[in-house]
Amino acid sequence: MQIDANRSDQPVIVMNRTFDAPIDVVWSIFVDPKHVKHWYGGDGFSNPVCEMDVRPGGLWHHVMRLPNGMEFAMDFVFIEVEKPTKLVWQAVDHETRPAGGPPSARMTVTLQAHGQQTHWQLVSQFKSFADRDAANQIGFAATIAQGSNKLNELAKTLRG
Repeated sequence: MQIDANRSDQPVIVMNRTFDAPIDVVWSIFVDPKHVKHWYGGDGFSNPVCEMDVRPGGLWHHVMRLPNGMEFAMDFVFIEVEKPTKLVWQAVDHETRPAGGPPSARMTVTLQAHGQQTHWQLVSQFKSFADRDAANQIGFAATIAQGSNKLNELAKTLRG
């Protein structure tokens, strides 16, 4: 996985990797809650709740449980949905979240077909450099990298 987490020109974290499955399989793993609950989050994380209405303006309610048992409820809204190549979402309160709180980002996933593999890019656009740096400090990219490894393993079993 390639991670660019410290760009000096924009408050973004950009991640790239290739999944070992065709684009239609990877897309379904990204948008079907029955799959998302198996890969979302880092190693040892679980997802007891995952409800998704994947359309522009649709909501995604998610509860993520950390290995220590602590749970975080997250509510997102889908901004763009272009099956099977683009998915954009952000926290419901992204625009109004006060500075100094948990960092929030607009997440843009793009998928490109490469035969039986799929290139994935995630651009996480933060509201400020301080938010991006705070996300780096709490292991944002490492958690996503671990989740993408789980997603790739699931993709290999579903590629049929």
